[in-house]
Amino acid sequence: MELHESLSQRVGVLLSACHDVLATAESCTGGGIATAITAIAGSSAWFDRAFVTYSNEAKMEMLGVQPETLTKWGAVSEATAREMAEGAVQHSRASIAISVSGIAGPGGGSAEKPVGTVCFAWKAQSGWEKIETVHFSGDRTQIRSQAVYHALKTLHDYLEERLAE
Repeated sequence: MELHESLSQRVGVLLSACHDVLATAESCTGGGIATAITAIAGSSAWFDRAFVTYSNEAKMEMLGVQPETLTKWGAVSEATAREMAEGAVQHSRASIAISVSGIAGPGGGSAEKPVGTVCFAWKAQSGWEKIETVHFSGDRTQIRSQAVYHALKTLHDYLEERLAE
């Protein structure tokens, strides 16, 4: 947890420097990214809200994920992650969003999408977008922790690069 807090602190400094506000749309992490962010005093200056959309219904109702996307690609897909991030920006005051949907285990995996498969999307109103699937290993707690770290680290790296330009 200390590792997440240190990274969250750095993300907050960068978000403030870039005049950005963050929202999260989380499934398998269950609000873990938002927890890491809000552990930082003063995060209300650069964090707007979190959508914990564990069910497909929540993804559709709260974020506007299309039923067709879920039917065709499934909840754990880059297409769904993209729509989750887009929805988080559209349904908040945020200028940038992180979304995550995955299979933390111990069950729920398949040959095509084994336990540890996590899809991410980052979306900024400025036009920046990144979508990727990562395969983590470990137990449920470890997979979720790695997903939180990866989500924040990718955002950190993007913001740091943007400031350097």
